[in-house]
Amino acid sequence: MKSFPQPLSANDERDCLIKCKEGDEEARGTLIVHNLRLVAHIVKKYSLVDKETDDLISIGTIGLIKAIDTFDNSKKVRLATYASRCIENELLMMLRSNKKISKEVYLYDPIGADKEGNEINLLDIIEEKENNVIDDLILDENVEKLYKIIGEALTDREKEIISLRYGLNNKNEVTQREIAGNLEISRSYVSRIEKKALKKLREYFE
Repeated sequence: MKSFPQPLSANDERDCLIKCKEGDEEARGTLIVHNLRLVAHIVKKYSLVDKETDDLISIGTIGLIKAIDTFDNSKKVRLATYASRCIENELLMMLRSNKKISKEVYLYDPIGADKEGNEINLLDIIEEKENNVIDDLILDENVEKLYKIIGEALTDREKEIISLRYGLNNKNEVTQREIAGNLEISRSYVSRIEKKALKKLREYFE
């Protein structure tokens, strides 16, 4: 698969989006080029479809362009998240269109097997939820947002207890009793701090 440019930084992407809305074609082109890696990533899900990879990337790029042209800067969602939906929609429309026109694509026809040897069909790929790139992107974005809120909204003691309690930063989870012993405070006090911190996080996150 081709090598595509790295994604833009958040600041560069924001600047290009603003210029794009003002009619700057160069900024629009920059956004397209630097998001082709996302298109290629999503296209991998459709590698078993009877289409050349370059054709799938071309179709996915149409979805990307639609996303860039319709993206709303005021919404609290990243371009990559929104674009992923548009790219997926464009690829799915192509598959459905091909089925209606030429009958070459049959969703229930076997197209291969998984690692356990179980037969899989195109519908399995289209409806696959666990590895949906959109879900992955949204999850990554929410995790990043949560860590930022923890740093801004919680006191040092609250951060310490939440980090220990839920194993943040790739550490093991610790029980309230263990935290109480390590910090030399009561378990009920640990529980109160944890509840207060979680309430703050919910309020900030929402």
